[in-house]
Amino acid sequence: MSPLLTDMATDSTKRFSDRVENYVRYRPSYPPEVVDLLEREAGLSSDSVVADIGSGTGISAEMLLKAGFSVIGVEPNGPMREAAERLLADYTNFKSVEGTAQETTLPDQSVDLVLAAQAFHWFAGEETRAEFSRILKPGGKVALLWNVRLVDTTPFLRDYEALLLRYGTDYNTVRHETIDSKILGGFFRRMYDLHKFPNVQTFDYEGLEGRLLSSSYAPAPGHPNHASMIAELKRIFGLYQQGGMVSIDYITEVYLGE
Repeated sequence: MSPLLTDMATDSTKRFSDRVENYVRYRPSYPPEVVDLLEREAGLSSDSVVADIGSGTGISAEMLLKAGFSVIGVEPNGPMREAAERLLADYTNFKSVEGTAQETTLPDQSVDLVLAAQAFHWFAGEETRAEFSRILKPGGKVALLWNVRLVDTTPFLRDYEALLLRYGTDYNTVRHETIDSKILGGFFRRMYDLHKFPNVQTFDYEGLEGRLLSSSYAPAPGHPNHASMIAELKRIFGLYQQGGMVSIDYITEVYLGE
């Protein structure tokens, strides 16, 4: 693992602890085509068990649980794990585990699919690959999933990106785009496929502010740049809102392989 990824992995288990409420309310889910893809290409059925690594507040786990799969959420961050346990309390086929990508605590060859949704960039590396191989059943798949926010397709999104570049504390360092084809090629044991689906969120101002503050790189209240950042957010919302709403567009990317 590179020094950059090592530092990210060390920090990532704690950096969202003060953002859980906003994360639960304002982070995007994933389009239904993702489940269709996993059923078709990963061979998932009602008997399948999915290990959701870095499961956070349960967004990706809920998608899979609604489809009828059994899900083990592996999450090292206590407040985020507890939020998922509250959200998913009614699902009898959900199990919550305190663990990391490198030490999941799961038995050997116990899962049909390992999923990392909006998380792999925090823990990419050889130890993670070895752990995924250990817990996967023979022929099991790995799916790496991201909602990639589009940054220049509308004037609003261009100004929102400029806001993040100006005020984000370590925005360029922690973005998932640090995971490139070289890292992915070294991680997957064989060829992998990339699948893309459109996704969108629509927000009023309160929702947009919550979405911004759910990001670990957004200065929180009390930070010297917080007030200036919020003032700029209000400016661009007022400039671009239509009917009191703005949209954030994404491309959902799914890397699927072994």
